[in-house]
Amino acid sequence: MNGDHDNLQKNAAILVGEVEGRTADGLRRYAPTAMEQVREALRALGYYNPSIQWQVTGRDDGLARLMLTVEPGEPVRIRSRQVEILGPGNRDGAFLQGLPEVPGEGDVLNHGEYDALRQSISSRANRRGYFDGAFETRTLTVNPEDNTADIVLRYRTGDRYRLGQVVFLEGHGFDEDLLRSFVTFIPGEYFHADKIANLNNNLSNSGYFSGVDVDASPNRAEDKVIPVDIGLTPRPPRSISGGIGFSTDVGPRLRANWREHYINARGYKRGADTELSEPRQNLSGWYEFPLDPPMTDSFRFGAGYQREDIEDVESERLTIGQQWNHQLSNGWRQTVSVRWEGERFSIGDVEQGNSSLLLPGVSYSKLQADSPLDPSRGYRLQLDVTGAHRAVLSDADILHVNALAKGLYTLADKQRFLARFNFGGVATNRFSAVPPSLRFFAGGDQSVRGYRYESLSPLSREGTAVGGRYLVVGSVEYQYEFADRWRIAAFVDKGNAVDDVFQPLATGVGGGIRWVSPVGPLRLDIAKGLDEQFGGGWRIHFSMGPEL
Repeated sequence: MNGDHDNLQKNAAILVGEVEGRTADGLRRYAPTAMEQVREALRALGYYNPSIQWQVTGRDDGLARLMLTVEPGEPVRIRSRQVEILGPGNRDGAFLQGLPEVPGEGDVLNHGEYDALRQSISSRANRRGYFDGAFETRTLTVNPEDNTADIVLRYRTGDRYRLGQVVFLEGHGFDEDLLRSFVTFIPGEYFHADKIANLNNNLSNSGYFSGVDVDASPNRAEDKVIPVDIGLTPRPPRSISGGIGFSTDVGPRLRANWREHYINARGYKRGADTELSEPRQNLSGWYEFPLDPPMTDSFRFGAGYQREDIEDVESERLTIGQQWNHQLSNGWRQTVSVRWEGERFSIGDVEQGNSSLLLPGVSYSKLQADSPLDPSRGYRLQLDVTGAHRAVLSDADILHVNALAKGLYTLADKQRFLARFNFGGVATNRFSAVPPSLRFFAGGDQSVRGYRYESLSPLSREGTAVGGRYLVVGSVEYQYEFADRWRIAAFVDKGNAVDDVFQPLATGVGGGIRWVSPVGPLRLDIAKGLDEQFGGGWRIHFSMGPEL
């Protein structure tokens, strides 16, 4: 095909298909068919007046070759476009907004774009509840002689349907009030497919059901009001799961959890979790009941025990408390908590102690990502604030703040840029009474690579890492996808746990490889800690989990 017409050539090649292996006589008989197929392919993209020549040539192996030489000619362009929405839909701003702008006046005619425009109008009408809508006029008039085309689309919507009463069919075993709190619309609202999809998702994601069937068919409507019937299949009430993991921070680890997904008709839940690794062992249990709306809001009581032996720190911690989880209207998640912590600890031969703290706190977090396991862009923001006062069941006055920000952006599908910043601080009148769990340590897979896990910290005179008042950690990383689900990475990390935010920070640089497994990305890094005074050196880091 003469000229720069790759799209035309590809479309023609698809329609012509395979002609290899035919004899010269067979190709001569096939040539008129092939020419008509090429004309059809070009017409689809707006070229109605091509000039096509064909020739059959021999080959050394005795077979022949059909060659088509095509001059596409001038394309047909859109001379006029009339798109009208008639009836009640004409007053529906959301219906009219964002209709495809192509093909527009002056554009080269593309039949695929024209079909997409028609389909978009019909789909939008059904999505918004205009189930009686139809095209009054639907014409595409092409004049090949002067290479012009005129589009006229007139769609009359009819009246918009409304949603009726929601009925939960029998057999689910749950309180009606709980189920109705999953419904986010009221009877009489205009139909929108998203409202039905959200209801389905809310019930499916509740953890209560193995099957959800929402029937809102317009064929069942009376006076343009659609009843909504919901059939629910409860899931088995209990489940047990376990897993094996590994990271260079804590080595091999075993995880197990037990869940009772509902213990009564009101949807109350309870469960237990445990994690076992060489430096850390913990066991926790919780009891939770849903609030309104149950998709986002809940109240949980919990208790747990944890033992750690990491670097110079040994500790045993018992925690008892509650938390209220609430989704704000702006998308932020708010958690208000009160917990009591009793901790017995020793830091090398420098410090030993017992702490008892009542810690009210509040946390705000927001995650925006286009995929839960392997996003291509998004961000995570989190702020945690807790405190204690000696007047209320506590050994010390403490204000503890920790802020985290992560960002991810993908350019041209293959180049990914990640950034991370973490800042924390603890204010207290007696730092020696602050247990290790509320002090700051840096270093490791998720902190500053090139340094041992939690090895970055202020040191005592004996060289023991005692934990810092502040945490400052930042990281930038570049990834390139060189094969499907495989990426290489280069990064720079900088940070430290310090007693003064102006103290020197440790730097780590390195590279690695990423494999996007079915359970999330696996990361293998080789890093060099550039600061020997902080224990830097060559280290291998392995971790897994989402980037955000």
